[in-house]
Amino acid sequence: MSRYGMAIDTRRCLNCEACVVACKAENAVPLGRSRNWVREQESGGYPAVGVRIAPGQCMQCENPPCVRLCPTGASYISPEGIVLVNVDNCIGCRYCSTSCPYDARYFDEESGTVDKCTFCAHRLADGLQPACVLTCPTKARTFGDLDDRTSEVARVIASRNGQPEKPEARTRPKIFYLS
Repeated sequence: MSRYGMAIDTRRCLNCEACVVACKAENAVPLGRSRNWVREQESGGYPAVGVRIAPGQCMQCENPPCVRLCPTGASYISPEGIVLVNVDNCIGCRYCSTSCPYDARYFDEESGTVDKCTFCAHRLADGLQPACVLTCPTKARTFGDLDDRTSEVARVIASRNGQPEKPEARTRPKIFYLS
């Protein structure tokens, strides 16, 4: 069984948002909502000001507070280790959204349920990469099995000192940012 994860190279990201558009198209995400994003983070001060491009999405945590706090079990971890939402069980309470340290969920007013990145689980089932990975023109995203030391994602995380966002949250995310 695979333990899926992703490495994101922020130095390669152009902030073109092709990943965001691909996700919206692939997953029929409503207008004004998004399962993934690209943010700019300023650093430094005059005269040495810098901008870091920071793509993000659900971190697919191994210790997800969203799953622990969901009162109906709608938020769960699939056998493949992907954090998912069963919309048939979701009552729209948003406990999962408020518990997420990455702000990775949104409430869909039309369905009355919460939604988030699924690593395109339907594509993985067909042996395909997530839409955001496939569409990135600079190949800033690398996806695969974190437990397979020979996989490209495991190799790039090891060689480039990949680090998760907010490790202090102790959620054990499976998205790693490359330095």
